[in-house]
Amino acid sequence: RKQETMSSSFNPLRHPENLFFIQPDLALRTVCVTLSLFSPSSLFDNMKITIASLAALFVATEAFHTAPIGRTSTRINMIVKGDEKASEKVAKVFEGKPAENSEFDALVKANFPGAISNKQLATKVVSVLEGKGYTPGNTLLATSLCADELARVLEDDFVKVYGNNFNLGGLSGFPFAGNTGFGAMAAHVPDDGYCLLVHGPHVGITKDGLIGKVERPGIALVDNCCGSAIAASNYLKGITDGGAKITTKLQSFSDFQQGAVQELILPFGKRLGEAENRMKELPYALYDSQDILVRDIINTGKGGIKKGLALLGGIQINTGPDTLDYFHPLRFDLYDENGKVVDDLLPLIV
Repeated sequence: RKQETMSSSFNPLRHPENLFFIQPDLALRTVCVTLSLFSPSSLFDNMKITIASLAALFVATEAFHTAPIGRTSTRINMIVKGDEKASEKVAKVFEGKPAENSEFDALVKANFPGAISNKQLATKVVSVLEGKGYTPGNTLLATSLCADELARVLEDDFVKVYGNNFNLGGLSGFPFAGNTGFGAMAAHVPDDGYCLLVHGPHVGITKDGLIGKVERPGIALVDNCCGSAIAASNYLKGITDGGAKITTKLQSFSDFQQGAVQELILPFGKRLGEAENRMKELPYALYDSQDILVRDIINTGKGGIKKGLALLGGIQINTGPDTLDYFHPLRFDLYDENGKVVDDLLPLIV
């Protein structure tokens, strides 16, 4: 009766491959139980199972064994990035880049007092953090910068020191990865390691000092920078000036980041409307909004901070291909392993 039942219903030995992919240990036990149901005389005639086939089944189960579920330490698998110091690496980053132009430097700083070149920024930040124990081997770089390729310039300067970055940002530099993104990033920080988080909006300035525009390689037209920020500013201006069109449409999912930028800039309508230079004030308004969001995200996810976190925030100032980019540092805070701000490092780099 047992033979009849097995042959008339599910017989795993006829098609064992499906069960082995689903649950290999159960498959092996099923094979053994099934074999016990047949008499020795009929086993090989009916099932055509050989000793070699059975051995192969035992080997196959080992191939499908999986590791235990649960978070394990990353210490064993941590990739060591070499013994070269961060300060030694940063010196090589700017080899071959445009030399500092004193005339253009004065132009940038006249429009953005407090701005320093990316070369000065990276050199100072790396030096300060090196003194706090941040090294290329124990530091994960995280960034929340605009999607614009010009924002990669600053990002790449730090990537060449600390390695590939975890991207938290989107249009205009807002941290669209949110709490979930920050939690994932924190889990990637080396054990007993640190995170350097760099964030901020960006703005362009031409060689003639026009703010909100920038020369781009291979493009004759002097282009908007930041395009997302300017579009949001125009949206806001339409509201404050009374020219906005009434619409019943909801925000489109295919452009939800820009929709969010427009909403997040709404509180600054009066400030931008009264600004002497709207394009100059725009990145600072965006920064104030982003600063609140970024610090709230850090506070929410502070339980994931390993040994510490350094938060560098400010305004990226993009320039043409023949000049260095600049950055106006507005925040450089040091967090401890409990997510508490323990030091203001800004005076050390400005």
